[in-house]
Amino acid sequence: MNQVYKITFPNGKIYIGQDVTGTLRYFGSWKVDLVAADLTPEQLRDLTLRKQILWESDTATKAEVTAKEIELILQHESNNPAVGYNLRPRY
Repeated sequence: MNQVYKITFPNGKIYIGQDVTGTLRYFGSWKVDLVAADLTPEQLRDLTLRKQILWESDTATKAEVTAKEIELILQHESNNPAVGYNLRPRY
């Protein structure tokens, strides 16, 4: 199952990514240091992440999944450092 998901962090910022395996435990490749710098020590001690599937397909190609990921990054503005942790496409 191909999926594009949104991770919401305790500070309200988001990360949008893709998973072409559809596994429960995959939570993306966001930059840990960027997230950790934004969270308080209390948030780091009791960390809850929310993962939402925004889109999925059984038949999409890798290129189609990537295109949908970029579309949703731009739609949600998660490449804006004030909103999220996506580094690409550049804001």
